[in-house]
Amino acid sequence: MGAGTPAWDRAIVYLLHVFFIAILVVGGLDAGRYHWTTLPLWFQAAGVLMMLGGMLLVGWAMGQNPHFETTVRIQTDQQHRVIDSGPYRIVRHPGYVAGILVIIGMALVLDSAWALLPAFLASADLIIRTAAEDRFLQDNLDGYRAFAKRTRCRLLPGVW
Repeated sequence: MGAGTPAWDRAIVYLLHVFFIAILVVGGLDAGRYHWTTLPLWFQAAGVLMMLGGMLLVGWAMGQNPHFETTVRIQTDQQHRVIDSGPYRIVRHPGYVAGILVIIGMALVLDSAWALLPAFLASADLIIRTAAEDRFLQDNLDGYRAFAKRTRCRLLPGVW
């Protein structure tokens, strides 16, 4: 975690790690050992597509944004500025969209309905983080408020 990362973001990231590990553990116990649930094959195929789409989206976002990193902070050492090209023209936080796609896709690929529970909790964690980061950037990054007016949606075009 970079210098200047707020305590609230550290807590959110640690919780996300717990949920991520829980997806793997619950999915492994369900699909690999106890076979509590079975999903239709098309769910697994959808999971692969979600993971692939999420990985492509995060790669695109990282390619456009030299300030992309795992924690929230203003990178004064890197002349932090607003990025409004590529996927940032569509939503303000494409990395979190990608994360949600990968997390839910992973639970589906694991062939475990029970793994969807920590996947949805991890997704909710990312949604909360999106709102907190957006507020933080509006308060601390020059030009972000104007960007937020131009790119209206945080995660889902036309919705939020």
